[in-house]
Amino acid sequence: MSLLNSVLKVFVGDKTKKDLSKILPIVDQINKHFVSYKDISNDELREKTQSFKNILSDQLKEVNKQIAALKKELENIEDIDQKENVYQQIDDLTKESEKIIAGVLSEILPEAFAVVKETARRFVENTKLTVKASEFDRILSQKSSYVQLEGDNALWSNAWDAAGKPIVWDMVHYDVQLIGGIVLHQGKIAEMHTGEGKTLVATLPVYLNALTGKGVHLVTVNDYLAKRDSAWMGPIFEFHGLSVDCIDYHKPNSPERRKAYLADITYGTNNEFGFDYLRDNMAHGADDLVQPKHHYAIVDEVDSVLIDDARTPLIISGPTPEGDRHEFDVLKPKVSGLVAQQRSYLTGVLAEAKKKISEGDTKEGGFLLLRVFRGLPKNKSLIKYLSQEGVKQLLQKTENFYMQDNNREMPKVDAALLFTIDEKTNQIELTDKGIESLSTESEDKNFFVLPDIGIEIAKIENQSLEPKEEAELKEKLFKDFSIKGERIHSMNQLFKAYTLFEKDVEYVVMENKVMIVDEQTGRIMEGRRYSDGLHQAIEAKENVKIEAATQTFATITLQNYFRMYEKLAGMTGTAITEAGEFWEIYELDVIEIPTNRPIARKDRDDLIYKTKREKYNAVIEEVTALSKAGRPVLIGTTSVEISELLSKMLNIRKVHHNVLNAKLHKKEADIVAEAGNPGIVTIATNMAGRGTDIKLSDEVKAAGGLAIIGTERHDSRRVDRQLRGRSGRQGDPGSSQFYVSLEDNLMRLFGSDRVAKVMDRMGLEEGEVIQHSMMTKSIERAQKKVEENNFGIRKRLLEYDDVMNAQREVIYKRRKHALSGERIKLDIANILYDTCEDIVTTNKASSDFKNFEFEIISNFSITAPIDEEAFKEISENEIINQLYDELTAHYNEKIAANAAMAFPVIKDVYERPGNTFERIVVPFTDGVKTLKVVTNLQKAYESEGKHLVQDFERNITLALIDEAWKTHLRKMDELKQSVQLAVHEQKDPLLIYKFEAFELFKAMINSLNKEVLSFLFKGSLPSQSDDQIQEARKRPTGPKNYRTSKDEVLNTDEMAMRNRNVGANAGGGERKMVETIVRERPKIGRNEKVVIRNVSTGETKTVKFKQAEPLINKGEWVINN
Repeated sequence: MSLLNSVLKVFVGDKTKKDLSKILPIVDQINKHFVSYKDISNDELREKTQSFKNILSDQLKEVNKQIAALKKELENIEDIDQKENVYQQIDDLTKESEKIIAGVLSEILPEAFAVVKETARRFVENTKLTVKASEFDRILSQKSSYVQLEGDNALWSNAWDAAGKPIVWDMVHYDVQLIGGIVLHQGKIAEMHTGEGKTLVATLPVYLNALTGKGVHLVTVNDYLAKRDSAWMGPIFEFHGLSVDCIDYHKPNSPERRKAYLADITYGTNNEFGFDYLRDNMAHGADDLVQPKHHYAIVDEVDSVLIDDARTPLIISGPTPEGDRHEFDVLKPKVSGLVAQQRSYLTGVLAEAKKKISEGDTKEGGFLLLRVFRGLPKNKSLIKYLSQEGVKQLLQKTENFYMQDNNREMPKVDAALLFTIDEKTNQIELTDKGIESLSTESEDKNFFVLPDIGIEIAKIENQSLEPKEEAELKEKLFKDFSIKGERIHSMNQLFKAYTLFEKDVEYVVMENKVMIVDEQTGRIMEGRRYSDGLHQAIEAKENVKIEAATQTFATITLQNYFRMYEKLAGMTGTAITEAGEFWEIYELDVIEIPTNRPIARKDRDDLIYKTKREKYNAVIEEVTALSKAGRPVLIGTTSVEISELLSKMLNIRKVHHNVLNAKLHKKEADIVAEAGNPGIVTIATNMAGRGTDIKLSDEVKAAGGLAIIGTERHDSRRVDRQLRGRSGRQGDPGSSQFYVSLEDNLMRLFGSDRVAKVMDRMGLEEGEVIQHSMMTKSIERAQKKVEENNFGIRKRLLEYDDVMNAQREVIYKRRKHALSGERIKLDIANILYDTCEDIVTTNKASSDFKNFEFEIISNFSITAPIDEEAFKEISENEIINQLYDELTAHYNEKIAANAAMAFPVIKDVYERPGNTFERIVVPFTDGVKTLKVVTNLQKAYESEGKHLVQDFERNITLALIDEAWKTHLRKMDELKQSVQLAVHEQKDPLLIYKFEAFELFKAMINSLNKEVLSFLFKGSLPSQSDDQIQEARKRPTGPKNYRTSKDEVLNTDEMAMRNRNVGANAGGGERKMVETIVRERPKIGRNEKVVIRNVSTGETKTVKFKQAEPLINKGEWVINN
């Protein structure tokens, strides 16, 4: 691959050099301005900011003038079509203004960057900067110690507190940081090595883009970094009159958080930005909104947020009916007993396999070995045995034999097993023996077998029962199917919990709660839960409280949240390995920024051992030697378990060390501060890789710098590079060495067979090691396999998520219009036309005038505007337009009548002596249900009831949208699970999901439109009495009983997405599915014609089976035998 890259560079050129060749001339311009600014006064330097703002204002003056004129014109326009045209013109002018802003910022960039650099220089060289005090300085001096007033002047100190840590400003941007700043402004990703000052780099594009007044968001991975960076960099911006705030300091939905978003520059964590977006889309008043339009964001540690965390949904949920009902406690003894039974059996099988293989009977021995591997692949004795010479090759040869001809022979291997485990796809599959074993304890042999709905319905109908009795039997059947489906799904998740998820590796138990450990950073992920009931299964396994299920009210993934920004940029130390994914999903280009000083760290080739025991012994020997030589050592591990094992081994050697893992994450700052001292050994899960900077003394540098010891290669090269990057910052000396064994997960699952073969051919004895660049490259190829696999999975998940995202955009846009009230009239007109079109086309196609008439009366309470004869003769478009015009006229009359009816009541309340009401609640009813409308009393009085009617439209639309969307989200969750059954029918679940989701959404929108219109047309005050009017109490700042969380979706679970089955414990990959459904009819070809019958109407028709299948699956039709 490196040879191919070399050849490509000759013909195409080096991308990094090409990128830098365009940027370096701009760097020269910045430095020229920087030199020229040295002689100007502090006040003149500050005036530059206002001059930049004036340039922007001048360029936008004409466009803004046109937009203002159009908005004023809207006030006098009644015609809906004309209004729509004006709104379109406003939208087009807004887009034009964005282009103007982008052009102006590019022009002033060299000067603006030079202003920031000069400001940094002055803070370094002066303990105090004296300027003429502005109003902003005076306000700031009241709350910030680094600004003091002396008469008309303000004194700015160069020392302040950064989130509890006193700092004295000591940084000035160097050229590579200017390059990074330009890249970030261009909306790209700057890959900068550790210690190159990414936080300082961000000040350049943040300042430039904040000049627009549209807000800049700087996104961090945790609240400590958000608070630290906002306090650390804040004074640089504030010196120039730009306001800075951090949302993580303030409570959600509070006035303080709203103010934080109004600042020129807003810092915060990715989670809080996402949750605020969701909260805004649950708000019921424009005053409750906190987040402005998404203008420009810089994401720190962008690979962590947009790759590792991107697929994780942010969820706002609330209590659901019967949410605490589950069968985990009941099923747990059965599952744990089955797991223990199989473990006991396979221990004996493994012993027998070893015996047969040692005697030379490789055929029988290989068969038994494969059985153990299929039943318990994570068995430590098995993993150790597979590291012996030739054993892994024998297993692979045997597996290949039994997998040939589409797994035809594999049932022989699985016959004695209770369940099989596919470790690569993270799936458990119950065998027939396992199902039989589970069912023996129950009187019902089909306790864990799903009924075939179609066949069972046909059986019921063939009994010629009374309609009422037949309906009862069908209802019982559907209930049985639902209960068994949920039971089998719960049991499947329990099997995963017991066999695939290890305590202190994937999760820890703290304070009687199961908490997920981030595989990338080793940090505990507060509030995050495994999805799909898996978290509840683990809670049952660990005997902690099983949390009740919740219902989703609002959800979005981080990748879709950040794609909403007009301009997005990011910075990290490790992005180039994921450059393809960044471009394909986010259209973000990755630019490698050169280091300020050459890297002096020595990255050695991997040391490869046969077993983990040999590897860990070698690690301890090396760490002991390095510590005695006075070098600090950072040991990187992949789990809490390994950290604790190495800690015990070092204690035996009496080597002083610190341990940093998910259990001890609160001591992080203290441990990291000590990590660079001579001879100090620090054991850390990958936590040490993010947001930390280990600084070295001259003594340590002389001894050779920080030594990095990696105890295992991670699935992702990024994480290994992140660990390496802790050493060698700013040209410091250092070294990195990874230790690998054939028993490591990466090597077992994805490692090249060549590595094992080479070690066998060389006849290496226990404890011997191989080290060569070819072997290191072989391991990196294994990592690439995993990365490509994960990318494919994430991309596929994105396709699922894009379906939801498209629907979310439609609903939230309509909701936003209803909330602001600006375009709600236009929305009502559009849904009225769509509903007219739907009613006319449906009934015209079936020539059903009676139903046409009924729908108009039931929905709008008016008679049809045309008679039956005209309905048959006039074209569809003419009927639609005639109906629309009639309904529009009727609606306008109704609205005017409502205003006139309500005004006397409002007048009485407003003019009542001693009235102190500001906002009032007015009940409206359509004759079936009553909804309360909140309105401003004074505005309703001054407009003679018209403002009340506008609030009536807004409130009703919001209430009905929220109810419909909440129900739709639940249906979408159910759909996402149920479509996975399609994998058994050789169909793509994604295609079915897209089709069914579209149909669901279309039905929801049609139903919502009719419901909204029906209430608007029928709604009126129940009585003209002022007793109905009440004062509107202030809404609480946050929604009650709502919980914010992040559902954790693991890579391994995603791999199994295609094979997940709520109705059967089915396996993954290409292996044979063992279904729990018994086939009672012969297999039907997809193109064979079948006769199907409608369950409710009795209608029959002949269609191809592939067309009949979706109808049968819905339960609406059955095959007519």
